[in-house]
Amino acid sequence: MHEERVIGVDLGGTKVLAGLVARDGAIGRTIEIPTPGGTPDEVLRAVDSVVDDLLADGAAAIGYGVPLNIDRRTGVALRAINLPLHDVHFPDRARARYSLPAGVENDGNAAALAEWRLGAGRGASDLIMLTLGTGVGGGLVIDNRLYRGWAELGHTVVVAGGAPCQGNCHGHGHLEAVASGHAADRVAAELYGPAAGAPLLVERARGGDEHARDALAEIGRLLGIAIGSLTNIFDPDVVVVGGGFGAAAAELILEPALAAARGEAIEPADTTLRIVQAELGEEAGLIGAALVGFEALDGVR
Repeated sequence: MHEERVIGVDLGGTKVLAGLVARDGAIGRTIEIPTPGGTPDEVLRAVDSVVDDLLADGAAAIGYGVPLNIDRRTGVALRAINLPLHDVHFPDRARARYSLPAGVENDGNAAALAEWRLGAGRGASDLIMLTLGTGVGGGLVIDNRLYRGWAELGHTVVVAGGAPCQGNCHGHGHLEAVASGHAADRVAAELYGPAAGAPLLVERARGGDEHARDALAEIGRLLGIAIGSLTNIFDPDVVVVGGGFGAAAAELILEPALAAARGEAIEPADTTLRIVQAELGEEAGLIGAALVGFEALDGVR
C-alpha cells in the first residue's frame, strides 16, 4: 500500500540518492544521480527529477535530508557549505508541487535518526553520529530524543589556526577540513599526484602502503580528538561513524580514532567509550530522510 512507503531524498555534495522506503526501513526502488555543481535552480531541478520519477510507483509523503542548517521557527533550510543552496523551504516546495505531506531535516540529523532507530544505535538513549563524506555531518540523540538543532559537529575546531575549511565556511582547523572525504582527496593528491583521491588512498592503505596507512591513521587521530571533546560534553552511550568515506575507511581510521578519543575523554569514558561503524552504511541518510517523511505523514514533530 502506498501509505506504507514514502520517498526519502538524501541530498549530498556529490550525489543525490532517493528511494521508496517502508516504515521498517526496507528500501525499494532507488535512484542515484550526481549532484549538479551549477546554480541553485539546477540543484533543485535534480532533486525534483528523482522525486518525479519515484512518484510513478506511488508514495504517501516525502522526506528530505539536506546538508543545510534548518531554521526551526520557519522550516527554511538556510545555507549549505558544499552546495550553492540557501533559503529553501523544501516542505513548502514539495507540498505545492505534489500535494503530499513533506518534511526536511539536516542530513547529519537524519542519519543519526536512522542509526538510532534502525541501526547501530538501537537501544541507546544518548548517541553521537558523525558522517564522513564530502564534508563531515553529524547528529545527536539526547535522552531518547533526536536533537533538532544545528548540530554542526563537523565544524568543531580540532586544530587551532589549522587548514581553512571548505565551501562556504570561513573557519579554520575544523573537523571537516581534516577528516572528510575532501581532506582524504587532498592527502591522496599530495602523495600520488593531482589525479589521486580518497578511493586510491584507501586502496593503497589496504595494500600495505605505509604512507597511506599513516595518512589515514592521522585522519583517524584528528577524528578521535573531536570525538573525545564531544564525549566530554554529551556522554554518549555510543558514537556511530558513517558516510561514504567513513564506511570505506572504517577499518583504517576507527582504531586510531578510539585511541585518541579515549586519550581526551574524562573518566570513565576514557575506558568505556565505544566507537562503532554505522550499520546502515551509505543508506543511513536515505532511510533517515524517509523517517522524516513518515513524521510529516503522521503529523509528528
